[in-house]
Amino acid sequence: MSIFDEARTVERPRFFDGQELFAADLDGIAAFNQAMRWLHNRSLHQAGVGNGFAISGKRGDRQVRVQPGYALDSEGREIVLLETVVEPVPPVAGEPDGGPAFFDLVVSYPSDSDLEEAETRAGVCLPRGVVRLRERPVFCWVRLIRDVNGVLRPLDRKKALEIQNGLAIVLGRAEVLQCRLNADLSIAVRRTARPPRQPRLACGTERVAWEQWTTATEVVGAAAQAGSPLGLKAPVDTRSGGFRQAPRYAARVEGPRPLLVSEFEDSRLVFDLPAYVEDSTPEGFTCYVPAFALGVAISDLLLASVIEVAQKLWQITWFGIED
Repeated sequence: MSIFDEARTVERPRFFDGQELFAADLDGIAAFNQAMRWLHNRSLHQAGVGNGFAISGKRGDRQVRVQPGYALDSEGREIVLLETVVEPVPPVAGEPDGGPAFFDLVVSYPSDSDLEEAETRAGVCLPRGVVRLRERPVFCWVRLIRDVNGVLRPLDRKKALEIQNGLAIVLGRAEVLQCRLNADLSIAVRRTARPPRQPRLACGTERVAWEQWTTATEVVGAAAQAGSPLGLKAPVDTRSGGFRQAPRYAARVEGPRPLLVSEFEDSRLVFDLPAYVEDSTPEGFTCYVPAFALGVAISDLLLASVIEVAQKLWQITWFGIED
């Protein structure tokens, strides 16, 4: 979504002597300034911690202390903490295998339902109304589990998307065993809101949905002729890299080779050539992998068998550099 999608008009409130003012007029001033400020934040900064939000917790502790701080989410909203907050360590014994459980402590901007009424006043010939709402950051422990590659990822899909999309800001990671910290808190996973001064580097390994890569469809006479099979291709998701512009990608296939696949009643050894990248965007790219078999041409049937095997055995490791 473009940062301008929600700002269809830019109208600055103005007033004149003798004008009758309503609550909506004064709320419009706050809304205008807020919209311009959030637009600035979204344009010139990234989601993360701008200042403070120091966290402390030693091995054996049952609680974590969070110091005052300032952070931004991907919508440009300011997450401000003015006093020290104490968060209890998640009351879990550990993983089923007896090992420690892992959690990320995240903070997010409060929703309207989370806002606390700080002050109310009596109206003139009208009931009392709220004149001030207090914004307090919302803290949450997010349970992590290891995926098939051994990487810690949020168990809750909704929370995973909030973190990935910059709506929840990770402050630190905790290792919990018997309802206590099993190690000092780690802040290695935290992200700064200040634009990086050096090129951004990111990498990852993804299981992808392989599909056929063929030459373009040819028109012979009045009929369309299907293209010749060349190998495999797959879209690769790189949103975890947090790129703001399309980076320079490199990719390779991870997995056993050559592949032993079946064509009719015969078995074929299929080899792959170096993968290459096209259609690069900040969110991903398309990976192309040429393939060939010894002694025979790659047929549609053989390529379908290759895709079936590669879906189980192959994954893509990628690396991106954003200048």
